[in-house]
Amino acid sequence: MTNSPHVPVVLVTGAARRVGAGIARALHAAGACVAIHYRSSAAEAAALAAELNAARQGEAGGSAAIFAADLLDIDALSQLVESVVARFGRLDALVNNASSFYATKVGAVDTAAWDDLIGSNLKAPLFLAQAAAPHLERSGGCIVNITDIHAERPLKGYPLYCAAKAGLLGLTRALALELGPRVRVNAVAPGPIEWPQGTSDFPPAERTAIIEHTLLKRIGSPADIARTVKFLVFDAPYVTGQVINVDGGRTAHL
Repeated sequence: MTNSPHVPVVLVTGAARRVGAGIARALHAAGACVAIHYRSSAAEAAALAAELNAARQGEAGGSAAIFAADLLDIDALSQLVESVVARFGRLDALVNNASSFYATKVGAVDTAAWDDLIGSNLKAPLFLAQAAAPHLERSGGCIVNITDIHAERPLKGYPLYCAAKAGLLGLTRALALELGPRVRVNAVAPGPIEWPQGTSDFPPAERTAIIEHTLLKRIGSPADIARTVKFLVFDAPYVTGQVINVDGGRTAHL
């Protein structure tokens, strides 16, 4: 983003837990005010905001705030952006992190899965970017989309999720074209970072095989993604339309 005397404001979707919370913490530690979006994780979002505000006591109005929205409700997305701007006075970056992820067997894909996976991974980022664009134009800001290495190299059993992330990858490059030169748009594509909660889709033997297939022979952490997002937001003024794979080298020989 461009140099500014103002404290930068970043909206992170799905920021209450896991990778999203790691991104929020990293950007906050770098000096940003953070808008923590959540859908149902109200307690976790409130706890994170309290943690961040305690870390930077004395800032008028606080340096973190929480915002509830169902990203599948397209009409609510512009209101989410406007609520963030009303609270902080500006918007410098949008991080589209929120995502649904689960298997969809061909032959059993239904419209509910389509609406959820396409909605959270592609449709919502598009309409959020559209709503945020005028504010980002004014601030010389940026968008960072969290895609997936399987956007380009599909994961068996997850055709709809992979298609949605492939769409987000294409959208990243298209928005970089549409919103330049004032607004940069990039993506971070995680590899094996954290195993999905509440799923048996990746049994221990399969998890071990995936880790062994990475060049670094270990699983990554949310901090690995957060550091890369922070780089793209704060330290990459000549980078746009790009995707950075953070995958331990897994895609080098998939």
